Amino acid sequence: MNNNQDTIDLREIAAKLWCHKKGYVLSLTVAFVLACVWIIPEPRFYQSSVSLAPEAGLSETTGGTLGSLASSFGINLGNMQSSDAIYPMLYPDLLSSSDFIVSLFTIKVTTQDGKLTTDYYTYLTKHQKRSPWDYPRLWLMRAFNSVMPKQTPVIGVGRKQGKTGADPFRLSEKESGIVERLRRDIVCNVDRKTNVVSIMVKDQDPLISATMADSVRVRLQSFITQYRTNKAQQDVDYYDKLTRKAKADYERVRQTYGSYSDANTDVILSSFKLKEEDLENDMQLKFNAYTAFNTQLQGARANLQKRTPAFTVIQGASVPLRPAGPKRMIFVIGIMFLAFILTTCYFLREDLLQLFSKPKL
Repeated sequence: MNNNQDTIDLREIAAKLWCHKKGYVLSLTVAFVLACVWIIPEPRFYQSSVSLAPEAGLSETTGGTLGSLASSFGINLGNMQSSDAIYPMLYPDLLSSSDFIVSLFTIKVTTQDGKLTTDYYTYLTKHQKRSPWDYPRLWLMRAFNSVMPKQTPVIGVGRKQGKTGADPFRLSEKESGIVERLRRDIVCNVDRKTNVVSIMVKDQDPLISATMADSVRVRLQSFITQYRTNKAQQDVDYYDKLTRKAKADYERVRQTYGSYSDANTDVILSSFKLKEEDLENDMQLKFNAYTAFNTQLQGARANLQKRTPAFTVIQGASVPLRPAGPKRMIFVIGIMFLAFILTTCYFLREDLLQLFSKPKL
């Protein structure tokens, strides 16, 4: 740098740095080696994604021009008008809930090479590749936990008779760690304008990544369907029970009426005819009740079908061919660039100190 002028002479800077070319070679070589040693042992991970569009409710489709204008600003009036407590913008919160994540523990998964088939919880706890740099941290955590007072073991949680199961209300320490990890590995995004739901699952095995992405989609659809059709399904079950009972009563009375009529065909006494009329009237009443309940049952079934949401899968899950990370080349280049900047600052430290210490006019 030129101390007699306010300008910076780049040729002078380049000449001074060229004199330290051996220092650059040394620092960049060390940075390259350290970056490779750090990033190469890191296990690769794959990412699979699914996109689906939930069916818009009636209130969500009646926005007209106002709804179109609001959507252009990223505002969905359908969500504000919807009578559903769980609308698409709440799907990410649903997927991150402990109840939903714990329900994924029992899903059967198979690795890409076909050598392992087990449940998802066992795969995450016993068949994960670790970086060598994780072991010092794990050792420190175990050492810290060993000196801490032990807590009372959780009752009712764990593996009974070899079955995988967990209580979301009382998770063990290991299960809580798995839940937190899945909250990071399972990402759900919702487009505010179109309500398109995107689910991305990250895993060390490409086949398991695609399997879990599709499984999460199915579980989400099942949960939303159960939520929206819960009341309608209760109505169907109620009217189905009443219809079955009314039909059984009608069949019983009809059999009684038929047997009585066959046994008293030639009887002309008024008392027998009156009883026959009573049985016939009772049979007609039972038939009317059966018809009414059956009509209600068909209406409840139609309402159940109406309440059942439809999901359009825009992009299905597929097995990724290439790993999504870690980006080893980008990491190495970034570390070398940082080493170059720090080395340059070190060689120009005196000039930089003079520059920053120079009094301002």
